[in-house]
Amino acid sequence: MNQREIYSLVKPELAKVEEELVRRSRSNIQLVDRIGRYIHDSGGKRIRPTLLLLSARMLGYQGDAVYRLGAVVELIHAATLVHDDIIDEAKVRRGRPSVNAEWGNQITVLMGDWLYMTSFQMALAERSYQIMEILTDVTRKMVEGELIQLTFDGKLDITEEQHLEISMRKTAYLFSACSQMGGILGGANEDQLERLRRYGMNLGIAFQLVDDVLDFSSTESTLGKPVVNDLKEGRLTLPLIYLVETRPEYREMVHTVLRENGFGTVARETIVEVVRRHGTLERVLDKAHAYASEARALVSDFPEGPEQDALQSIPDYVVRRDR
Repeated sequence: MNQREIYSLVKPELAKVEEELVRRSRSNIQLVDRIGRYIHDSGGKRIRPTLLLLSARMLGYQGDAVYRLGAVVELIHAATLVHDDIIDEAKVRRGRPSVNAEWGNQITVLMGDWLYMTSFQMALAERSYQIMEILTDVTRKMVEGELIQLTFDGKLDITEEQHLEISMRKTAYLFSACSQMGGILGGANEDQLERLRRYGMNLGIAFQLVDDVLDFSSTESTLGKPVVNDLKEGRLTLPLIYLVETRPEYREMVHTVLRENGFGTVARETIVEVVRRHGTLERVLDKAHAYASEARALVSDFPEGPEQDALQSIPDYVVRRDR
């Protein structure tokens, strides 16, 4: 399946997730209501609720809880983004001013907290200890990932293993939670739940690795934010980790950008050209394809049908996307 076919398969269900998101983003506090609508209107890929919907439907689930939980994971995702933008001092998100650029850091911190609490209030209403345990664990791991990342900000020496650990915590665990919760709703057995957990983890890592590549290979208009932004914000992702490990002559050049917190002495275009010339983007993409292949294999034994076909196709979409 291609991207259009995957999303068309769950289009009516995603519409119900959107309705739930709109309803839950409303507030009788005018400022909260305004910002909630602003965040919702910025859109997004909705890949996380799509994973949840497909996993549940693949195992025969037909109830309404999947729409509410789809909104829960999107609210958690939105909360992490607004907090991340404060930490990174980001000015742009999805092609328009970030929440912190529009309303300032103090309000944005509290809005992120409100999104977290709203999502957990919704999840509690489902009265499922297993689902709550997954959501609280993944949220803790995401915060830990941000804290670990901050310890490496501005530093040249970070290993591939350390970067992958951060990627797992910040991105992959939420993907994993979505596929697991779909399995729980569908009555999956322990082996099926474990495979769905690992499916989401592998898919999430592949997703993050492709993000690392797009930071160098895409354009600002396509990404909706500046390119080579991670380095400007003080962090090395896998393409640059590979570069400084294999081509030490570029260590000082990369270190200069970190030290200056921007592209003053070293041009942004110079970094992009060096990374492209030495093949580190292809090396990272190869790794993303390996994780995607593992994800596909993990759902190969599930009940055949359009949902299973879609779950096997999503890893291909993830590694081929351009934004």
